[in-house]
Amino acid sequence: LKLWNKYRVSNIPSLIFIDASTGKVVCRNGLLVIRDDPEGLEFPWGPKPFSEVVAGPLLRNNGQTLDSSALEGSHVGVYFSAHWCPPCRSLTRVLVESYRKIKEAGQKFEILFVSADRSEESFKQYFSEMPWVAVPYADEARRSRLNRLYGIQGIPTLIVLDSKGEVITRQGRVEVLNDIECHEFPWHPKPVLELTDSNAVQLNEGPCLVLFVDSEDDGESEAAKQLIQPIAEKIIAKYKAKEEEA
Repeated sequence: LKLWNKYRVSNIPSLIFIDASTGKVVCRNGLLVIRDDPEGLEFPWGPKPFSEVVAGPLLRNNGQTLDSSALEGSHVGVYFSAHWCPPCRSLTRVLVESYRKIKEAGQKFEILFVSADRSEESFKQYFSEMPWVAVPYADEARRSRLNRLYGIQGIPTLIVLDSKGEVITRQGRVEVLNDIECHEFPWHPKPVLELTDSNAVQLNEGPCLVLFVDSEDDGESEAAKQLIQPIAEKIIAKYKAKEEEA
C-alpha cells in the first residue's frame, strides 16, 4: 500500500520505471513505453523536455498548420481528452470560455489538444468545437509520447505548463472549474484548499490532511487555515527541494 500511495497508482496494470541510484521516477507510464519501444532502443526512457516531445506540425480546426515552435514563450495547457468521454465534453465547454477570457486579458496562453478519440472522424468532429491547436490524429507516436511524458492514467486531464515548458499544475481540470473567471491563472498550486466537489478528486492521488471546521463560523475557518498553512508550505518546500511531487 505504501508503494501504491507513493506512486499514485489508480489503475492496473501499471508499470513505473525508477532510477535505482536516486529513487526518482524515470517514467510513470511504462506500459506505453513497452508498446512504443519494444526493442528498448530509447532505454532508459528518461523524461524529455516538452519542446522536444511535441516537436512537429500542429493543427487548427480550419485545417491550417503551424510549427510547434509557435508555443514557445507561452503558458501551455496540454489537454488530454476525447469525444466519447462525457466528462471531457463538459470540461471542454468550460475550457473554451476560460481560454477566451485568458486570451482577451492579454495573457500568452495556448492549449494543445492530445486526442484519445477512437477514429479520425470523431477527432475532427470534437476538434471543430475547439479554438486552440492539436497534435494531428494520424501522429499516434507523438500523441503516445505526450501521454508517456505526463503519465496520463485517465481523461480528461489538463496539464498546465509555464513558458519554459515546466509543469505548474497537473490539476488544470480542477483549477478551471474552481476559477471560472480565471483570476488565478496560471493556477500555481495552493498549499491549502477548501474541499469542494470539483477538487475532491485529489483525495485519490496521495495522502491528504482534511480538517473539519464549522462552516457557519468564518473566523474559525480562517483560524484553521492559518494553523495549517505554514505546515503545508514546509512540506511542499521539502518535496520541491528533492524535485518530487508533494
